[in-house]
Amino acid sequence: MNTTLITGASSGIGEAFARQLAARGHNLLLAARSEDKLINLCNELGRIKNTRAQYVAMDLSEPDAPARLFEETQKREMEIDFLINNAGFGSMGDFTTLDLDRALNMIDLNIRALVDLTNRFLAPMRERKSGAIINVASTAGFQPVPFMATYAATKAFVLSFSEALREENRPYGIKVMALCPGVTDTNFFAAAHMQKPPARIVQTPDDVVKTALRGLKRGKAHIISGWTNFFMIESERLVPRSLSARVAGTVLKKTIGKE
Repeated sequence: MNTTLITGASSGIGEAFARQLAARGHNLLLAARSEDKLINLCNELGRIKNTRAQYVAMDLSEPDAPARLFEETQKREMEIDFLINNAGFGSMGDFTTLDLDRALNMIDLNIRALVDLTNRFLAPMRERKSGAIINVASTAGFQPVPFMATYAATKAFVLSFSEALREENRPYGIKVMALCPGVTDTNFFAAAHMQKPPARIVQTPDDVVKTALRGLKRGKAHIISGWTNFFMIESERLVPRSLSARVAGTVLKKTIGKE
């Protein structure tokens, strides 16, 4: 059974992907930690004609979780032809004052789990010479971001990793794209105990997902969601990275000071 796998699917951008793809007739496998939310979402999506929605509740930051998720798709005889690596979280603060275990857990989820899942599901896609992968990065991945140093670095990895895999897999007819949203109206900032950066336009998850699906259809290597975010990133390319980091650090330091 051809199926779209979405991680971090219980809320925010992941949930928006699930809703929009269900409306397009995709069968879904949703993965996240919150089983209650997944059950409710699958029950709701299952009422959409021609859509079958299933779930797996797990913490993908656990070392063996990606392997267990892959094995589960095999047990259910699912052919994952579309993988959306959306699970991830962030943190804000002076690096030396932040909890080290949480920072390492962030790396495990934002990078290690994403790489693991991509490797496992990309191999069968190459055998079939078809498939698509969207890795959710961030506008933070385009520059160093003081006071969000680890998070921004993980998203820089996701961006570079995705663009490289896109080129490797073009001969196999597989699309790989990095989605780079800016500030989005999700529980991301609350979960990370962060304030939203000032003077930034906030997008809805639905808008971000619509942009992502358009970009994938056009074969983009990466897509930045929102014109203001696009122009911000393009303008940052014109100045030294050290200056860009200094400006970002000044803004975020003020944000931290208000907490």
